[in-house]
Amino acid sequence: MSGARAKGPGKRDLAQEAFDAGLGLVRANPALNAVEFDVCRRENCELAPRDGLVRVDSGAVLHAHPDRRADPQEWAWALAHAVLHLGFGHVPAAKGTREQPDRSELAARCVVVNRFLLGFPVGRTPDHLPAAYPDGDEERLAAHWRRDGVPAVYERCGTAGGEADLFLQEWYACYGQPPDHQLAFATALTRTVSAAMDMAAGRRDSLDGKPAPRRPWERALGWFVSSYPLLGGIASGITLVADAELARAHAISVAAVDAAAGEIYINPLRQFDEEEWRFVLAHEMLHAALRHGDRRGGRDPFLFNVACDFVINGWLEEMRVGTMPEGMLYDKDLAGLSAEEVYDRIAADLRRVRRFATPRGKGAGDILGAPLGPLRDHVDLDGFYRRGLAQGLDLHDRQERGFLPAGLVQEIRALSHPPVPWDARLARWFDEFVPSPAPLRSYARPSRRQASTPDIPRAGRYFPPEEIARCTFGVVLDTSGSMDRVLLGKALGAIASYAEVRDVPAARVVFCDAAPHDAGYVPVTEIAGRVRVRGRGGTVLQPGIDFLQRADDFPATAPILVITDGWCDDVLRVRREHAYLIPQGARLPFTARGPVFRVS
Repeated sequence: MSGARAKGPGKRDLAQEAFDAGLGLVRANPALNAVEFDVCRRENCELAPRDGLVRVDSGAVLHAHPDRRADPQEWAWALAHAVLHLGFGHVPAAKGTREQPDRSELAARCVVVNRFLLGFPVGRTPDHLPAAYPDGDEERLAAHWRRDGVPAVYERCGTAGGEADLFLQEWYACYGQPPDHQLAFATALTRTVSAAMDMAAGRRDSLDGKPAPRRPWERALGWFVSSYPLLGGIASGITLVADAELARAHAISVAAVDAAAGEIYINPLRQFDEEEWRFVLAHEMLHAALRHGDRRGGRDPFLFNVACDFVINGWLEEMRVGTMPEGMLYDKDLAGLSAEEVYDRIAADLRRVRRFATPRGKGAGDILGAPLGPLRDHVDLDGFYRRGLAQGLDLHDRQERGFLPAGLVQEIRALSHPPVPWDARLARWFDEFVPSPAPLRSYARPSRRQASTPDIPRAGRYFPPEEIARCTFGVVLDTSGSMDRVLLGKALGAIASYAEVRDVPAARVVFCDAAPHDAGYVPVTEIAGRVRVRGRGGTVLQPGIDFLQRADDFPATAPILVITDGWCDDVLRVRREHAYLIPQGARLPFTARGPVFRVS
């Protein structure tokens, strides 16, 4: 249906080239391209405007004169205006005789289209058009202007000069069913807006699905893999999650990390250059690799997070890794101190510390306690961090890649040695505080071997009562409904094994839930069989401790082992040697004076 006057051989049709370029800009817009239309540029086209650029009819044809001159940006705006008339339903296809819109209705429809193009720019808006438009839909504006007259500033807002830029004509049955341009445009516009939001949130690279240039945080992470061996191994296994909606939902100002998931969550709306992103990513990777979340123990999580931030930022400044963004925690006076030493210093001024900001934001720690999405599959996450740092340090030294702070090297070397398992530490505790009973031999008790050689007298081996009493220990066992049966099984199994190896015949056991229940001296191999999880709400353990400490038949030197899940309602005060067995990841609601063994 489209056509134009032919030019002589070798002559360029500049008008056609500019029109085609403007049409290409419209076709490149996914929402506008979803509206099907044809173009007519015949020299004798009756609907082509005499003074303007484009007129659209209800058959979805855009009419333009072949000799009309305009630059591509002007053509793009005019063609987009005409296509939006179709998408807004201003020129619907219909059968039967059509009545053309009046002057007020034409102006109202053009105002609505131009107002939309201010926020959905395509091409360049003509200079003679106003910079703002009134609110309201077409019907309300048209009704208002029929009563009061069309303002002069809105009379020539179309694309056909002083003429109407849309024309309604009859749709004949032979053409088939009239197309629904409104539905096509609305569907495509929804997809476009959704894609734009995904792109802004970092969930896709571009509106058309083509790969976009690498973003600065991606280049920063790639720099560690290719050029910084100390953290290259960690960077190769870390996943960056750049999602603006996720960052907003979890109040992440710049970045946060979850070591268990192996993910760093960043806010893609923050305008940092590549050097600043290097500093931020190195900060979060060191949090994860040095296991700061697991090292805090019973300390305040935010205060310990702040202490770790001071230490890490000091190291990165010394190492000159990237550029420290404004607002990061840094103090030269804390150089050379460990995180635990910094914690002890800043804990004295809690009012000041609460105003500090980590990369996550003010008053919030960037070391997350749980992943913000599903857990990734890691065979040995602890080994991944330990191995990555150790190998990175060796490469860094061999390649002489620069200065490393002594404190960082010391922590990496310490991580290279696996931690002692909880059950091995418990065995050492038994060795130190639960002595093995020393057997005595007496001819008053014949040896069991006497029966084989009755003519040779042999002294029997036995444990006197006072020796058994000296070598016992107490167990205060949390039997409330919140106790994990897996924890009970592991803890009691380890206790029975170590006690049996050390010839400890019995332990004094007190079961505690809402009240203490004395079970007396129980053979260590039978403690597990006596346990009954009662499920009575909160746990109160101090009465069980007091009962053992006041018992006349419990030795004053015997230690106490407390087995609980940490959900106790009181602060324990134990005036003798003691230790705690709690699940991995649990916390006691008080500062423990004795060792804490975390059952994994």
